[in-house]
Amino acid sequence: MKKVILLLLCTVPFLTFAQSATEAEVEAVIVDIFDGMRDGDSARVAAHFVRDATMSSVFRNQDGKVERRGGSLQGWLNAIGTPREEVLDERIWDVKVNLDGELATAWCDYALYIGESYSHCGVDAFQLYHDGTRWKVFHVADTRRKECDIPDEVKNK
Repeated sequence: MKKVILLLLCTVPFLTFAQSATEAEVEAVIVDIFDGMRDGDSARVAAHFVRDATMSSVFRNQDGKVERRGGSLQGWLNAIGTPREEVLDERIWDVKVNLDGELATAWCDYALYIGESYSHCGVDAFQLYHDGTRWKVFHVADTRRKECDIPDEVKNK
């Protein structure tokens, strides 16, 4: 019995590390997407997505009504890859990752800056799956609003 308890005590820390390492892998994908966006590298960003990935935004229109609008991954990649003087800088924080086997959801707050000018904020929700080699994004949904509680360290990046 003592050997079983000792074995369990030695195994549990490794199981906990394995899960957090996988969460870190998912978070690293999300971070690299936005690093690639800042660099204007659409190929780098595209590498993290499946070809037929879907995108949606939820927001309030000018009349205050909630709308959902579909987006195009290719349209977003084109915007990222278009040369511009001002950097597209989507700053994220408070990333939360949930896992179930080969399925992951990453949820994070964001604030979008164009150059040094604040544009809008909200939440990004990524759906990913592990294809046997790496984590790939198959859907992104976001909210968009003008007012958010943006931490100072994010504002001053």
